[in-house]
Order: sequence, then structure tokens, then C-alpha cells
Amino acid sequence: MTPTITAFERSPDGGQGLARDTRVRWAFEEVGQPYNVRLVSFAAMKEPAHKAVHPFGQIPTYEEGDLVLFESGAIVFHIAERHEGLLPTEANARARAITWMFAALNTVEPPILDRATTWISERKEPWCEQRLRLVDDRIRSRLDDLSARLGNADWLDGEFSAGDLMMVSVLIRLRSSRILDEYPNLSAYVARGEGRPAYKRAFAAQLAINTGAPPA
Repeated sequence: MTPTITAFERSPDGGQGLARDTRVRWAFEEVGQPYNVRLVSFAAMKEPAHKAVHPFGQIPTYEEGDLVLFESGAIVFHIAERHEGLLPTEANARARAITWMFAALNTVEPPILDRATTWISERKEPWCEQRLRLVDDRIRSRLDDLSARLGNADWLDGEFSAGDLMMVSVLIRLRSSRILDEYPNLSAYVARGEGRPAYKRAFAAQLAINTGAPPA
């Protein structure tokens, strides 16, 4: 049975890869798993039918037969567990890859999302600039440690894994802030992720929804 995911009918970023369905699409593309997409509007996301699938009225969701999942990290983990290509077969390496998935979502992403929320919702407030400086300091603290750990390696722990997929997806959110430019090895790391054919296919599919043009 082909899984079905949900995505924005019109993404707030115009299809630039920031919506979380991009992560799920990327995972599907990496493992070669076909998938269907059901588009939902902002209004539909808050309706009972969608909230029966995602209790918090967000995207993405995943449906396959009787299985219903929500949260992009959980969905990517499920895909990685069921298909070869995103998690190492060796037990310790597999555990480390999963750890990096959690690190991306629980340690690196929160201050990055805090920055986005501050800019979108509070930029007209007189104290916004000061708040952004504090949030940016928190982001740089995380990136300092991540940059040191990555060093000159291509990926976080040997071969590319679901941990890298999630981490790159999180770091992409920093592009507009230019903070990532301060870390050449992390900028190169993100570029390697975006350069993967699977990512390009996922990005093109998401962009096509918002531009009306079919993916190349």
C-alpha cells in the first residue's frame, strides 16, 4: 500500500523547503518509496477530520492502511526503520544516527524556530532587536558545538543517515538570517545535503505545488 502524507495547499514559504513535509518527502526519495500527497488548506487543518489524524492541526501526517502518524521526526524515523538507506545496519552506528535525529529536533531546532517566531510575530515591537540578539546568541552556541563536532567530515557519523537528513532540514531554516554563513563547514554540510539527488526531487515536488509548474 502506498503511504499518503499531507502537505500545505499553499506553503507559507512559497515552496522553498521549509515546510516539514519536505523532510518526509526527502526520506521517501532516499529510500525509493513512492508516496501520495493530500493537500490541505489552513482552514482544513483545523477541522475535525484533519485533527483526527493530527491532534494539533498541523502537517505533515502519514497514513498507510490502519497506521496513522504525525510529527515529521516520527514519520522520518518510521520510514528509516522500514526501508534500507537511512539507518546503518550496525547496532551502535544505528543508535548514534537516531541520537542525531533527536539532537536536530530537540537541541538545534528550538532556538532556530524561536528566531523565526520572534521575527514573524514580534518584529514591530520596540524590544524585538534585543530579543533577536539573545536568540541569535543561543543559536550560535548550538552551532559552535555542532561545527566543532562535524569538523571536516562530510556527515555527522560516517555515512549519510537520517540524522543528517533531519539536521540539514533544521539548518536550512537559518538561510535568511545569514548566521550559517559564519560557519563554513556547516554551510558546506547543508550544501552537500541539498545537493543529494533525493533532496532535489523532494524540493522540486514541494515547489511545484506552490508554483503550479510540474517538477522537472
